[in-house]
Amino acid sequence: MSVLSAALESASDAAVITRRNLRKILRVPDVLVFTTLSPIMFVLLFAYVFGGAIGTQDTGIDYREFLIAGVFAQTVVFGATFTGYSLAEDLQKGIIDRFRSLPMSTSSVVVGRTVSDIGINLVSLFVMSLTGLVVGWRIRSSVLEAAGGYLVLVAFAFAISWIMASVALVVRTPEVVNNASFIVIFPLTFIANTFVSISSLPGPLATFANWNPVSSVTQAARELFGNTDPRAPAPEVWSLQHPVLYTLIWVLIILAVFVPLSIRLYRRAASR
Repeated sequence: MSVLSAALESASDAAVITRRNLRKILRVPDVLVFTTLSPIMFVLLFAYVFGGAIGTQDTGIDYREFLIAGVFAQTVVFGATFTGYSLAEDLQKGIIDRFRSLPMSTSSVVVGRTVSDIGINLVSLFVMSLTGLVVGWRIRSSVLEAAGGYLVLVAFAFAISWIMASVALVVRTPEVVNNASFIVIFPLTFIANTFVSISSLPGPLATFANWNPVSSVTQAARELFGNTDPRAPAPEVWSLQHPVLYTLIWVLIILAVFVPLSIRLYRRAASR
């Protein structure tokens, strides 16, 4: 079998797994409902409860416009944990053993899992965008720039999904995946420019936030949505001066490391 035909066969198998995962979500809509409720609560909580205090900081724009890109970034990162949870659940319930008995590519299960979860993130972004419009957020850039903002968010979420897949294949239980993911992701999404200006953070935390990829994807979304103050001075660090490029560099590094690692871990798990 040629390399091209093998790649096409793997892509076909991954497409089947992707459809299976999307149908599973449609048959269990509770998962999608509760996945989208969390970001709505964050938008409303920060916009109406904390916004009065946090919004007094010097962001140069209305706090609600500053907020939404941060909630977008946090939501797609947390949404990527669904990949790990679902994969661990399939392992626990023995579904992976059924896949192993079928004549299919060994990589297709992980690829199909990560690709299908792009759909969940797209739905979450759509719901959050509507919620943002309700609380006063507006896109102030062109259609192409706004589309670029959403693409950067989805690309970053896709990369994080592969990290979560590797975690699931190591720990193998949904509960541990959730706990382990929360311990790492929670500080990553809060020690950043998601909800407050980095200038308000103390020295070591500000340095971490400046180079945190969550900060760069948030900054990229703000710039592409037109939610920045054009009169504000440019950021002092390279990562936030070129947030799209810095985010894409992180995406490529994560995919280069965790795609082969996840596939290797899956093959090991499936052979047990």
